[in-house]
Amino acid sequence: QVQLVESGGGLVQPGGSLRLSCAASGSIFSIYAVGWYRQAPGKRREMVAHITSGGTTNYPDSVKGRFTISRDNAKNTAYLQMNSLKPEDTAVYYCNAQIPATPFDSWGQGTQVTVSS
Repeated sequence: QVQLVESGGGLVQPGGSLRLSCAASGSIFSIYAVGWYRQAPGKRREMVAHITSGGTTNYPDSVKGRFTISRDNAKNTAYLQMNSLKPEDTAVYYCNAQIPATPFDSWGQGTQVTVSS
């Protein structure tokens, strides 16, 4: 199983940007699909970005055009670039790494993102 550690969260004003990082260790990171999820208080966890081992990306409409997921397999790290942030983007953001159709599915501990003036 891969172990994941997120970083890069914080407080940002509306319209600002943040870049989250997800550092992986313990396994061959390149074969995992990676997703970024978020969970706001009282709400269900939702996917905000996904990238396959082959580099195909997917986003929900709520963040499309504002968020960009990428990965650097040489550094065992995935990133989430978040631009034009809105107060409704406030949540704990989690990184997930998964090998589809296998039991290999890991989560990080989460990093808080707060968008407020």
